[in-house]
Amino acid sequence: SPFPPSSFDRFSQKMVPCTVSCSEQCSCSWDIGQQRICNITVTVENPLGKKTARDVFDVTHRIYPTAPFQLWEECTDTEITLYWKHRNKGIELFCQTEVLQPDGKVKLHNSSDMHLHYASITLDGLQPYTEYTARVHCGAAKHFWRWSEWSEARTIRTKEATPSGKLDIWREITPVLRGRNVTLLWKQAPSFRANGRSISYELTWEKVEDGSKPESISFSSVYNSTRISIDNHSYKISIMAKNNVNYSLPSVLIIPRATGNSRKTLFCSSLGTEELKEEQVNGTDDGIFISWETRHIYDSYIIDWCNFPMLQPCDLQWKRFGPNTSSALINSAAFVPGVRYNFHIYGSVANKASLLEKKTGYLRELPPLRDPTVKKVELTFNTVTLSWDSYLTNETQSGFVRGYHVYVSPIQEDCSLKGSKKHVLPDDSVLCKYTIENPEEKRYTVKHLLSNTKYKLVVKAYTGGGETPIVNFMYIDTPFNSNVLYLLVLLVIVPSLVAAVCRWKMKWVKECCCPVIPSPNKSEVLSFKEFKISSEKVLKISDCIPDMLAVDNKAEAQKL
Repeated sequence: SPFPPSSFDRFSQKMVPCTVSCSEQCSCSWDIGQQRICNITVTVENPLGKKTARDVFDVTHRIYPTAPFQLWEECTDTEITLYWKHRNKGIELFCQTEVLQPDGKVKLHNSSDMHLHYASITLDGLQPYTEYTARVHCGAAKHFWRWSEWSEARTIRTKEATPSGKLDIWREITPVLRGRNVTLLWKQAPSFRANGRSISYELTWEKVEDGSKPESISFSSVYNSTRISIDNHSYKISIMAKNNVNYSLPSVLIIPRATGNSRKTLFCSSLGTEELKEEQVNGTDDGIFISWETRHIYDSYIIDWCNFPMLQPCDLQWKRFGPNTSSALINSAAFVPGVRYNFHIYGSVANKASLLEKKTGYLRELPPLRDPTVKKVELTFNTVTLSWDSYLTNETQSGFVRGYHVYVSPIQEDCSLKGSKKHVLPDDSVLCKYTIENPEEKRYTVKHLLSNTKYKLVVKAYTGGGETPIVNFMYIDTPFNSNVLYLLVLLVIVPSLVAAVCRWKMKWVKECCCPVIPSPNKSEVLSFKEFKISSEKVLKISDCIPDMLAVDNKAEAQKL
């Protein structure tokens, strides 16, 4: 270890011993009397060698003030005047105040306003009713050497002021018998500041046309919505925030007069009034992207939606956009895959909002929750027609139903039907796949089947998120092809029957068409003895009277 350092004052030629036990920073002190200039030599040595450092200085240039103490303040809503005491008499000081802002940032303020026993600084441009933390340190204004230690930190709150900015107000209108229920919601806009310890809200509504007496109601700060009932006239609704000082500027909303089509979603265009159609939008990992067509007549746009569309209340949310904005990415911690969210885009002018467009979409589509139920199966020897129930395609589904897939395969072998696509299951079996791209279709015919064959089938709905795995099949047996039997009858049995009948009737036909000429020798007439001459049978002409006689042989005729 090194030997203790020693110092030597060359002006007084006095050795000042300095023996300390320290590892990094050592110090020595002595009385210099009236002496101002010091020439200090510090030597440090150990068995390996020694090192010497020298410094010559005026002691009046090496002032290290004591830390400021006993801080106090005077403040308004936007200013703080901070005071502190010091013990450095006769020395002109330069002080620095460190202020910790509400956002965590630190700001430094310099000052040199010194009185005999205290100093001060004024901090301005502050927020009303806001806490700030300040501390001070000082140094010599002339021949600055180093800062004093920091004073103790002091936390100060500015005074209250009138609330700044406006509240953001929105509404949901529900038609009822002879009037409407209006759910009013409000929140603090980004530019709004309460500027006070406690805040409350005052809501006022009145008819626009007849100037009737306004109605009003107050709410504490824990409330952000209420519901009022109004008739079918136009109403002006306003809300203000109030603290212990004053009211904020009012936020105004105009509810237009109810129309006969108040229960329908209508859009007024240059071609007339038509019902708005809902457009599908796509979600991303960051939110759901919404775009709309801007119109120059509106000074702002509002998008509203429900965080929990299947619940009541649905936690209605809204966002406002400037007149030049035509798209937005809507995100919420409440958004989950497989839930359909409906968005309404309004244009606002003179505090009156008009519905412009409707959008619907999912953060991410999921496969359908269930498969269509096949209710009817019609079979022929080579086709099967499947009919299923009306399948829901509304917001209860976990995605937009884009259509259906029909899967078919013989039980004993892979499928290869004409007009189908191959679909391979995890077990490597092959199905025939048919796609129906119309979600409103409820009937499909599979053709080119084999007769007298057992098939398995399934109908699956699909969305942008795909479809669920195939688990259960239905089974059918195609009937025997009766056309083959008919052909067999026509080609084999009928000709055989015809041949048999023809053979059986051949003799009759032969007798009718080709009769046999009788032989005279076989005639019964010639069977008597008197007609026999030697071995031949001879009929004498005299024995009968013939109708016609033809002579074949004159010699034989003469014998007769």
